[in-house]
Amino acid sequence: MARSAFGSLAPRAAASGLWLKVGALLALIALNVAIFLAPIDYLALGGLAYAGAFAATFIANAAVVIPVPYIPVVAQILRSADNTALVVLLAALGSAMGESVAYFVGRVEKDLFTGHRWYERIHGFFTHEWRAGLFLFFFAIPLNPFFDGGGFGAGALGIRFPVFFVAVFLGRIVRLAILAVIAIGLLGPIGPVPLATR
Repeated sequence: MARSAFGSLAPRAAASGLWLKVGALLALIALNVAIFLAPIDYLALGGLAYAGAFAATFIANAAVVIPVPYIPVVAQILRSADNTALVVLLAALGSAMGESVAYFVGRVEKDLFTGHRWYERIHGFFTHEWRAGLFLFFFAIPLNPFFDGGGFGAGALGIRFPVFFVAVFLGRIVRLAILAVIAIGLLGPIGPVPLATR
């Protein structure tokens, strides 16, 4: 009797898991379509200074499919901000939070990959958190259009979220610090953004 009761619960659990996956995939598609269709003036985000750096990088990195050009916006903010380090930190935080979208989709869709031969090999490599963290850190530094796949893969491989987030955050700090050196060093500062536009 108990066995039949549990047996009747299994299809319901499988169905709810399927709906969760379908919902996550639809939410990801909807987010990308909304970002693509939204009349976002990315140059205007530069006028928001610190909040603009966070918003531009968050939107750009949350858009898994649609490429959003945030580098020129952040470079402009870096050249005009009073506190370059704060711009770098906020932009890196927005970037890491945006990349977390792909991570959580990968976590939900993890069953798509389990059991595959390559999955087992990669999973074995990433079972050591320090190895996974170092890989993600170095993978997050360069401009890499495939990093969304890295976030998706990190979620699917079961890498703990704090390891993923800290590694990506630190990698993006390095990326944006390099951008600051290039933007300010080559183009020069343009002075602080007036208070009225902040």
